[in-house]
Amino acid sequence: MDCTARILVIEDDVALNDQLTELLQGRGYTVSQCFDGEQGLLAALAPSVDLILLDVMLPVRNGFSLLKLLRQSQQTPVIMLTARGAEEERIKGFSQGADDYLAKPFSFTELVLRIEALLRRARGQVTAVADAVQLEYQELWLDRRQQQAGFRQTRLELTPIQFKLLWTLMQNRGEVLSKPFLYQQVLEREFSRYDRSLDMHLSRVRRKLIEAGMGATCLQTVHGTGYLFK
Repeated sequence: MDCTARILVIEDDVALNDQLTELLQGRGYTVSQCFDGEQGLLAALAPSVDLILLDVMLPVRNGFSLLKLLRQSQQTPVIMLTARGAEEERIKGFSQGADDYLAKPFSFTELVLRIEALLRRARGQVTAVADAVQLEYQELWLDRRQQQAGFRQTRLELTPIQFKLLWTLMQNRGEVLSKPFLYQQVLEREFSRYDRSLDMHLSRVRRKLIEAGMGATCLQTVHGTGYLFK
């Protein structure tokens, strides 16, 4: 057993989260807790996490959405906690990049054995993140290798930050991305409600898309939540 491993428990059932945390700490693990999907995502993106226990049904952002976003930048081992008999949940979890699953209620002994197996496997291999190089949607295209973007025949003159912002939103088309997530992924710093720089970058990207001939509704502000590429 690797007692130096750091485990993140993302589970909205406070009693179960506390129970898992206490039991894992008793085995020598360092444990962090989150109780909703958005805070869990931000915590999961930290490089200090060695393994994640992830509930499927979470408030704010469900486990599938969290895992999809996490897998774009991190290959941290994830064990999903699903409802017993929910085969569709398990299939969807594996398709989004889960490493293992346990159906509730589960044996704590079995959970520890699965954690130890995943940690051994993670120590023995380094998995490269297979990111796309190009994105295309309705005549809008982005080339990350060349750091170039365009709509139809018009080249978009984007700064590196604006390109990264558009890439992240377009890569997650149809998914509302919160400001804290975008600050961490795009601006690489913590979110502050008094910092308007992300809004400024988004506004300039939207204006350049409109000037190139793309509809004004492609980049949407979801008030109180974040932004959406639709």
